[in-house]
Parts: sequence; structure tokens; C-alpha cells
Amino acid sequence: MNRRDPGVVLAAAAVAATGLSAVTSLWWAMVAAAAAFSAGHRSGRTRTMAVAVSVLVVAAATAVVTVPALLALGGVFVATVVGALLLPWCAGRVLRQYQELVRAGWSRAEQLEREQRLIAEQARLRERARIAQDMHDALGHDLSLIALSAGALKLAPGLPERHRAAADDLRGRAAGAVERLAEVIGILREDAEAAPGAPADFAIGPLVEGAAASGLDVTLCVEGAPGEVPGVVERAAHRVVQEALTNVAKHAPGSRATVRVVHAPGRTTVSVRNTAPRPAAVAALSGGGRGLIGLDERVRLAGGSLSHGPQDGGFAVTAGLPHVPPPRPPSPPASGAPAALPPEHRRARRRAGRALVAAVVVPLAATVALSAALVTWASLTLSHTVLDPAAYAALRVGQNRAEVAAVLPERQLPYRPRAAEPKGPGVRCEYYAVTTDRFVDAAGDAYQLCFRRGTLVALAVLRE
Repeated sequence: MNRRDPGVVLAAAAVAATGLSAVTSLWWAMVAAAAAFSAGHRSGRTRTMAVAVSVLVVAAATAVVTVPALLALGGVFVATVVGALLLPWCAGRVLRQYQELVRAGWSRAEQLEREQRLIAEQARLRERARIAQDMHDALGHDLSLIALSAGALKLAPGLPERHRAAADDLRGRAAGAVERLAEVIGILREDAEAAPGAPADFAIGPLVEGAAASGLDVTLCVEGAPGEVPGVVERAAHRVVQEALTNVAKHAPGSRATVRVVHAPGRTTVSVRNTAPRPAAVAALSGGGRGLIGLDERVRLAGGSLSHGPQDGGFAVTAGLPHVPPPRPPSPPASGAPAALPPEHRRARRRAGRALVAAVVVPLAATVALSAALVTWASLTLSHTVLDPAAYAALRVGQNRAEVAAVLPERQLPYRPRAAEPKGPGVRCEYYAVTTDRFVDAAGDAYQLCFRRGTLVALAVLRE
């Protein structure tokens, strides 16, 4: 035990006061209860109090062995140990654990408040990601078409040289804007938990017509009746075509592109294929390489799948979009939903629960154990104080102490029954048990033998 621990001093004080209350005055029990409560509340260490109680019990047992008459105080001792020592200590320990649980609860509330702030910050970051995605999809597509139109204008026959230079400058500026846009997207973009928003018009036809008007060789082929297509599928299909045509304009100028939309029951498939670019075409524009990554995430959030790669010298992008997306795996608890308690809070709850159980079990167990030990020791002690009834019947007033001692047991009763004793100088009375059998009528009766100056002067049987 650490001597600097206040619980050690308080436990020692509680034990000392408990011992004094058992042998002197019960007023010491109040001091013992206050010290024990403080020991449980200030320290709460089980080992400290266990050692202190063990020392007290060992000291009490030693005292009873040394002075058998102290056995009469056994019941008071057990009641004092349980009522003035263990119960107050358990109450202080329960209060301590409850206060720790309250502090853990406030700590949990502060943690939840911090998590709410983080959730709000994540919402702002997702909005930034949505804006970045829209900028990439819409502005990148339009700038690529502007660059494509300028490149086609530059190659137009009969164009004056100054107009051709202006068209080349326009194409260069558009290409530079696409690169700067990609750099901005790289800063703003972040994976979002939900599909970002999209332009209000999700029709693929006007998108293809705009690309064709800008000089892109593209055709549209629609198969099947669209029927009721969910909005999320329309947005995803629109983005697939938009991103694929943007890539064709940037990376395969002069090639032919084919957009195919196939509507089937419960599923829509969109594919964009382009041939190899013509050698004489305008040089391809550089890009950030993030478009297909974002497109794959968008299609995945819509419940579909995306494939892309080289095909027949060109490139193909295909997306399968089910109208009813498959069920998602369970997500973490949302704000406001019950969340798992942190380890500190769980530990505080377990300690408080154990302290409450101990407050009930420990006093009961101590009462049973000490009472059983007291009864056992009393039985062993009384077994050496039994005077044989036949030997008692043979005793006569007037016998000297030496004759009587031959039939007396080796010990007297450890307590003095309440009985009248002969008066006079030199009179001393001794008491012996009639029987140790607790289930007979004579249980608790005692023999009284009174001597005066070594001569037996009185005999009596004391009934309980």
C-alpha cells in the first residue's frame, strides 16, 4: 500500500475506530463510519480496505484467544465491522464510481459535440466536392468543345492567316483553361458520400447535338423505349456521355464517335466508342486524368458499373445502370442515432455496476463469514467448558477447591451469566456449561460454583 495515499490513512482510522467501538463505546462507530466512507470515496481501492479489515479480524481473533472472555463481544464486533466499516466504505465507493460515470457522460457529450462540428465540416467539404464535380463536368466539357471548334476553324480552307492565328490562339487559351480547371478541381475535389448534383437538363440528345455543332463527328443511336427511368440513372447516363465526349474532343481529335443508349426492362446501358484519331488532326489536349475516376464513382453511387479501355484502335466507355440499385451495406450511425459508447464510458459503467454489486454482496458475505467463524469458535470454546451432570451431582457444599478441581473442565465459560452471587469477603464464583447441544432444552444453561477461601459454599443451576 502507498502510504501517501489518503485512502490508507482513512482506512487505518476506520479500523481503529471500529475496534474501539466494539470494546469501549459504540460512539466510536460514528467515527469509524465517517472514516470508512471517506476512504471509499477518496481512494476506493479494494486492496487497501481488504488489508485493513484482515488486520482487524486477525487482531480480534488474537485477542479472543488471549482473553476468552472477549468472545462475549463477538456479536457486537461483527455488527460494528459490517455496519460501521464495510457498509459506509461501499457507499463511498459507489458514490465515487457514480461521479466518475457522470464525468464520463459529460466527456461523451463533449465528444458528440465535437463530432457534430466535424459532420458539419464534412458537409461543407462534400459541397465543395459537388461544386468541383459540376465544374469539371460542365465547364470542362464546354471548354473542350470550344478548343475543338477553334482547332477545326484553324484548318478551314481559304481562311486568312490572321484569322487562322486568332483561331490557334483561341484554341491555346481554351486548352490552358482546361488545364487550369483541372488544377482547381484537384484542389477542391474530394470523394463524396452521395452523388453530386447535375444540370437540370439530363437529355442526351441535346448534348450530342451540341458536340456535333462544335465540330465533333458524333452520332447517337437509341434502342428500346425509355419508359420510367429514375432521375439518378438519367443523371449518371448524362454524365457518362458528357465525360466520354469531352475525352474524345481532348484526346482523339478527328475521330468518329458513336453514342449508344440501350433501354431494357429495369436497366439502361450507355456506351460511347470512338475510332482512332486521324493523323492530320489537331494535336490532342492535355488533361488531368481525373474525369474517368470521378465518373466511375458517380456510376457506382447510382448502383451501376463502369468499364473503359482501348477498343479496335480507339476507346470505349460503357456504363450499366440498373433502375433499382442493389442494397447498400449498412452505413455508420447517422447524427442523432444511438452510437456505440467509447471505451472510457463503457469502463466507467462497468466499474459503477461492479461497485453497486459489491455494496450488496460484500457486507452480506462478511456478515455470513464472520458470524460463521464466531459460531464455530464459540462452539469449540464451549466444548471445553462443559461440566458433566454426574460430576456436578456429586459435588457437595464444604468441599475444598482441590477436590472439586478434579472433576471440573479445563476452562470456564467465556462470559458471566446474569445471576445472583453470594456476598462476602473472599467469595469467587465460577461458571461452566451444562451442554453444547443447541437442540436440547438445557442449551444455554450454566452451572454456578462459588468458593470462599478455597471452600465450595454454593451450587446452582442457572436456567436460560
